Amino acid sequence: MQRLYFLTPDLNTTINIAHELTDLGLSKKEVHVTGREWLKLEENGVNSASLLQTSDVAHAAVRGLLFGFPLGCVLGVVVYYVLGEDFTTAGIATLIIAMGIFGGLFGVWTSTMVGVSVHDVKVDKYEEEIEHGAYLMMVDVPTSVSR
Repeated sequence: MQRLYFLTPDLNTTINIAHELTDLGLSKKEVHVTGREWLKLEENGVNSASLLQTSDVAHAAVRGLLFGFPLGCVLGVVVYYVLGEDFTTAGIATLIIAMGIFGGLFGVWTSTMVGVSVHDVKVDKYEEEIEHGAYLMMVDVPTSVSR
């Protein structure tokens, strides 16, 4: 899927475009809109963008996992050397994998806590227009369209 971003000038235009896109076959889950008056969007049947579409939470979770798992494995090795050599080979592997899983989950948790408060870079480009009353439409379309 490819996400297209475009600005609309006012509420009525946004509602009309969203309904036209639905008439063309796009589902409400493929059309997301963000703006200052998001309650009016929902009252008119337009899907308001969630934190997943407007923040960096998804990318932050991936980064947390990519950094947390290897660091957890390294911590598992450190714990092995600190606690001594009373482990079997299977015990060492279990310890390292368990610490890796813990590190990955901890990394996902902490990074999503930060990612929720950070705007998505693509949405952030339009912040000034949104503050002045425009609406940002995010439309998910297939990358290849058969003709």
